[in-house]
Amino acid sequence: MGTDQSHDSMQLLPRHSNAFSRRRILVSGAVTGMAGAFGFAWARPSQATAAADQANDAKILNGALYYEHQAIWAYQFAATKLSDSEVGQAVLALAQRNLADHMAHRDTLAAVVSSLGGTPVTAEDSYDVSAYIQSGEGNIDSDVNIAKLALALETDAAIAYTSEIANLKTPALITAGASIGSTESAHATAIRAAFVSLGVSIDYVPASFVSADTRTEWVLKV
Repeated sequence: MGTDQSHDSMQLLPRHSNAFSRRRILVSGAVTGMAGAFGFAWARPSQATAAADQANDAKILNGALYYEHQAIWAYQFAATKLSDSEVGQAVLALAQRNLADHMAHRDTLAAVVSSLGGTPVTAEDSYDVSAYIQSGEGNIDSDVNIAKLALALETDAAIAYTSEIANLKTPALITAGASIGSTESAHATAIRAAFVSLGVSIDYVPASFVSADTRTEWVLKV
């Protein structure tokens, strides 16, 4: 990823004053065949479930799906910018593991949105994440800065999952949202652990909570 966005066709998430608004996501639980991954049984909405509640949940989960598409794109794009060095390949290996989780989230979200009567949002060709670069929370000009960018994205994902979960109406989806939110936190922790392995003196888990108030403790500046 280079700093010249026009050359790289690299866009980043728009930055807003509210840390949550960058990742207005709350992901769902599982659908049939995937429920075991979240540790609870998924049931399709019953006829007794209010149509308004289904529409509410579908809208929230579609927002989550949008950002899962974005995360997948960001990791895939960044992979093309990593070097063949030992550090670059270590970052790539970690990115591929995180990417696999986001793909699983994407597939589950799309299935649940459909089960709620919604139309899953499709992936775009590129996404705008330039605000992170402008704020010094990563870049695409080096292996280390790409890792910092991924850390900022994963931190915001974790914050959004935990902050938006209460907006869902279906208990099973709330449970699943908490599960996936914890996965996003694990991604952020794994990235920080990678920096520790490179000799950077930081804590794996810098705060007792992942929230807007502790966000600056989680991200690493360029």
